[in-house]
Amino acid sequence: MENIEAFNNHLPVKVRFGEGRAESLVDVIGEFGATRVFLMVDEGIEKFNLAAKVTVERLLAASHLEVTLFEKPGGEPTIDMVDDATRALTASGAQVVVALGGGSVIDTAKAARLCSQLSVGFKDFQPKVQGYPEPTVALIALPTSAGTGSEVSGGSVISDPAAGRKAGIANGNLRAQVAIVDPVLTYSMPPSMTANTGIDALAQAIAGIIAKCSTPIGDAIGYEAIRMMTPALVGAYQNGNDKAARAGMAAGSMMAGLTMNISDCTAEHSLGQAIGGLKHVPHGLTIGLVLVETLTREAKVVPAKMERIADAMGIPDDGSKDGSRAVGAVRKILAALNFPVLSSLGFVEADIENLAEIALQDFFITQAPTPWSKAEVVEAFMSALKLQERVS
Repeated sequence: MENIEAFNNHLPVKVRFGEGRAESLVDVIGEFGATRVFLMVDEGIEKFNLAAKVTVERLLAASHLEVTLFEKPGGEPTIDMVDDATRALTASGAQVVVALGGGSVIDTAKAARLCSQLSVGFKDFQPKVQGYPEPTVALIALPTSAGTGSEVSGGSVISDPAAGRKAGIANGNLRAQVAIVDPVLTYSMPPSMTANTGIDALAQAIAGIIAKCSTPIGDAIGYEAIRMMTPALVGAYQNGNDKAARAGMAAGSMMAGLTMNISDCTAEHSLGQAIGGLKHVPHGLTIGLVLVETLTREAKVVPAKMERIADAMGIPDDGSKDGSRAVGAVRKILAALNFPVLSSLGFVEADIENLAEIALQDFFITQAPTPWSKAEVVEAFMSALKLQERVS
């Protein structure tokens, strides 16, 4: 038996999960006694998730609530986007923020709500000085993708394009008050977005288990999330109208967000965010580009945990006991998703040194089960760069 180390756990997010639960939005807003609502969506959401926007706008229009619509520009959230949203939120006088979209919209809403309350720009926010006050405006998150689990996490990742970096903030008071997780809102996600967001969710569940700060609660949720998502991810990618697959990914990604928030992410996010900071491509894409390579290293240091992950994935025991079953399973999923490779973004060998330096400065790599050396980071990037196509 292993000794269970001391840990804390506090995740006060109300979750409403299930098909059609988006219809309860107005009732949830009513619970806060609000009359003015700030609705944040992705600019151009009609192109990839018209059904979700129509559903929410229909509900709000019938409610006689005063609604301010804010369309966040497409792409990863940036400091300028947060500042624009902050000004709009402050001017609206809203008592509730409704964030409808993927992790980028929900992350932007979290950061804007904080900055609005403190009357500061994102760059001027200093956690040690201003702190994270208990929010005075409620946040209701309706995810339209199955990925980051931002609807239940206390994190917000914001890019600084000028510096080529991503700046993450995290605190319990950043969390939404209510997460309405309706799989129907994810049906119209295109295959590429399903793959990108889904692989990020799977990575978070795995990372939360292998991280040095993992806990029994986070592990339990993480293993179940992995069990659900292993077949569901490829199923949803191949058929976006597969109810069981979409529900499995909606629930699994939300649970992966809980696991990550109870524990943390690890090296895959540091290497991925180094890529994203330089190329400004979707977050989930960057994680998938280095997931096999980072897990190959982690299997060497925590093989027992990787074996249990393989069991959760439903991979038959081959007697290896070295964690390679889980790595192989992830490799097969990426192949089934027709996932891109690192060289497709234009990286060359001369870029690896800089990528490694950026990754080593990122917080998440410090949460790996054992410290990564620079040589290990370079090796992981080089391995990913040499890969020309996905094969199972």
